[in-house]
Amino acid sequence: MADHARGKLLLIGGGEDKTGDRVILRRFVQESGGSGARLVVLGTASATPAESSRPYRDLFLELGAGSTLALPVASRLEAQRPELCQHIREATGIFLIGGDQLRLASILGGSCVGQALHEAYRQGAVVAGTSAGASALTQVMIVGGGSEVGPSRDAIHLAAGLGFLPEAVVDQHFAQRGRIGRLLAALAYQPGLLALGIDEDTAVLVDESHSSLEVVGSQTVTILDGRSCNWSNISEQTAQEPMTLAGVTLHVLAHGHRFDLRHRAVVLENPKDQADPV
Repeated sequence: MADHARGKLLLIGGGEDKTGDRVILRRFVQESGGSGARLVVLGTASATPAESSRPYRDLFLELGAGSTLALPVASRLEAQRPELCQHIREATGIFLIGGDQLRLASILGGSCVGQALHEAYRQGAVVAGTSAGASALTQVMIVGGGSEVGPSRDAIHLAAGLGFLPEAVVDQHFAQRGRIGRLLAALAYQPGLLALGIDEDTAVLVDESHSSLEVVGSQTVTILDGRSCNWSNISEQTAQEPMTLAGVTLHVLAHGHRFDLRHRAVVLENPKDQADPV
């Protein structure tokens, strides 16, 4: 994982609690500076960016953020506006709402706003995304594929993401939509990736150095490590044929548990309890 990062990443599986304890959204505000937080909500992934951004803006203010600004940024032309880029650079936290991750990446990728996102991140800002916003934060992102299907070449469609988290791929609404088949297919295409399946109302918080992540929320995160895969027949199958994968390592983590991204191992509370993966 990258060594040059200075900010934190918060990748949310969608469906985060907005009316109860709001653990994930509250954590975002806290990590971004609490009462001193300067937050920007980006609605780019949504087909109705202005309308979809406003509820998050109001929620973050209710949770104690110092200031929150909603920036719809609905086109490549708007993504080049210098004043919008400056708002991003000055933010301590940026929140990417859900919608269509391909829309998000194609509008922001290589734009002034996209570059400003990376600048703010390198300066220490928290960059968060929910649902499609989470998927777009990795170097490789899932842009399509079936739910509740087995792994096959046709089960997944991949594209370049915004590049905040290299060597990883994320799928959201994971258990709720039965997406383990398409995440396994992503690993068959690129076995070196670490695949994160994030359930609804659940998130992973990646630290400043990309050395570890922490699970936050009410459900679980499924972690699939493709580096341990010792056999795959993806290149021999037709697009619709089921594939075989052998040796993939799987972990399931709930709230409060951590994962070492450098060594790809679960961090257990008692070091004596560390065990080699089966």
